[in-house]
Amino acid sequence: MGTGAQVIHDVVGIGFGPSNLSLATALEEHRTNVPARPLTAAFFERQPSFGWHRNMLLPSTTMQVSFLKDLATFRNPSSRFSFVSYLHASGRLADFVNTHTFFPTRQEFHQYLEWVEASFTDRVSYDSEVVGLALPPDAASGLARYLQVEVRDRGGSGTRLVNARNVVVSTGLVPRMPVGVDRDERVWHSSEFLDRFRQVDPHTLKRVAVVGAGQSAAEITRFFHDTLPDAQVFAIVPSYGYSVADSTPFANQVFDPDAVDDYFYGTNRTKDAFWQYHKNTNYSVVDDDVIRDLHRRVYDEDVRGSRRLHFLDLTRVSDVKRAGNETRVVLESLLDTDSQDLDVDVLVCATGYDSMDPSALLGDLDRYCLRDASGRHQVGRDYRLRTAPPLSCGIYLQGGTEHTHGLSSSLLSNIAVRSGEIADSIAQRRAEDEPGTA
Repeated sequence: MGTGAQVIHDVVGIGFGPSNLSLATALEEHRTNVPARPLTAAFFERQPSFGWHRNMLLPSTTMQVSFLKDLATFRNPSSRFSFVSYLHASGRLADFVNTHTFFPTRQEFHQYLEWVEASFTDRVSYDSEVVGLALPPDAASGLARYLQVEVRDRGGSGTRLVNARNVVVSTGLVPRMPVGVDRDERVWHSSEFLDRFRQVDPHTLKRVAVVGAGQSAAEITRFFHDTLPDAQVFAIVPSYGYSVADSTPFANQVFDPDAVDDYFYGTNRTKDAFWQYHKNTNYSVVDDDVIRDLHRRVYDEDVRGSRRLHFLDLTRVSDVKRAGNETRVVLESLLDTDSQDLDVDVLVCATGYDSMDPSALLGDLDRYCLRDASGRHQVGRDYRLRTAPPLSCGIYLQGGTEHTHGLSSSLLSNIAVRSGEIADSIAQRRAEDEPGTA
């Protein structure tokens, strides 16, 4: 096990998706504003290269948030890391304006993220997985001012230690499967969709099914219908058809930066109201244009008397049985007690994600992290875990804070402001520890 004991980074970022990429831009802007003592940072990403939902970059799919909710604009409208700056650098600014849209394709937004990432290749290590955090050996004698981050580099031998005054955890969401259903070569989660789809001969797919009630489920259903013209396509929906996403102006205010304060400082009654009334802005809902497109397809097929797009409403998957290349899906109807079997070549589970839980990564350090009455981590307004001695250095969360910061905690909507707040908190704490460094 190697160690970099001579170097202590101000920030070590665990994961390098959009959230920590946005943090990198905020730290870079701090470096520009305070050149005498810039915050030093290193990021570690277990994937071999940068990527954001690559397996859902389906043709013609668009973003569900405005391009202005990019990595930087809401924090710094003049940032060189904005989507508008990217368009200008790419020579497409005028053409994009002429599209009259706030919502670029996912493919273009991914290109924008890659364009920003290219500015930070000297600060990120790919194929590098953080496997644990620990107090330094001398922590028992007083407050721990830094952490030892254990990093395993794929292809290398053993692990190495990296020292950090602050750690920012952004390991992403965890794919969720239906209870009792496991992934295999014919049962996929939407997070792996395009990779899996490219590995099979599409001509062998005659019956395919998609389970889920959200945007990903609807988009994959449409993709199958477009790409497999001879296949029967089944949408297994636990609700009575798809529900529309509320993207109206007042409802969308729940994603504004000010709404984070209203949620964080609100009562339990306040928090319950946020989820009760506004969960339909993002969870288990589908954009209106996608819903109408799919309904039109079903109607047109009925008119022609040739139906191959089927919606199984109020239906859930209770079991999946495999025999060779045969996949038998056991369906449970919510209308009655009946069940039925559906034989398919592929089942895609667009069943969402669970929030990031830092407990496993924290390991023994978790005992120093304070919990609320429900057993959840206590998190400050600056997204920093509240801790007890001897743990005094900063552990910040980008994700897993829905219970403290509200609906936008794992979404792009507030990413620029959130990253700026974390960077400001780190800089302020360093100034308090080292007067004259702010």
